[in-house]
Amino acid sequence: MADRDGAVMRRRLLASIAAGTGVGIAGCLNGDEPGDESDEDDEHRYATTLRHPGDEPIEFTDDQNCPVCAMTPRDYPHWRSQLAHENGAGAAFDTPGCLFAYYAAPPTDSPVVGAWVSEFGRNALIDATEAHYVLVTDDNAVYGETMGLNPRPFADREDAVAYLDEWDAEDLTENDIIELVDVDRDVAAIYRSGRLPDEPDH
Repeated sequence: MADRDGAVMRRRLLASIAAGTGVGIAGCLNGDEPGDESDEDDEHRYATTLRHPGDEPIEFTDDQNCPVCAMTPRDYPHWRSQLAHENGAGAAFDTPGCLFAYYAAPPTDSPVVGAWVSEFGRNALIDATEAHYVLVTDDNAVYGETMGLNPRPFADREDAVAYLDEWDAEDLTENDIIELVDVDRDVAAIYRSGRLPDEPDH
């Protein structure tokens, strides 16, 4: 339990540091700076018009844009992912880091009925709701990665553990392997802190 608490605290600390630095994410061409209002109305930052049947992945096309960063998912076969809501709305993402941001702060209350993510190193879509994600956090250990840094999705936990054993850039444990249901704003902020919408007032 102490190990898991320590891992959670480490992730929260890293998320806080990332949020405080205000560092722009290289490669993202969305014209709005984090925190800027892109519309004069109250439309959610991740609003999307993509329709998704939810029963299986849809084809990635040139006219789809990631609602988190506005990049074109089709251009990133190593990282692209997608998600579907019960009401027929959906979203396509260029990276699992953007999927995390959307999942943690969705533009609709409609439940997620399907999600798919590219398995790390294999380019094939896997069920994102059953995947295991290694929460790498050292962006100095990667160069030229789309959007700067991303979690590593694996279909099998054993493959995630094997990757963790090979990742020597930082001291991670098996507590740094999570599932999609574990993704909250703190986890999403590790990867897309400057692109998360403001938390709603209560």
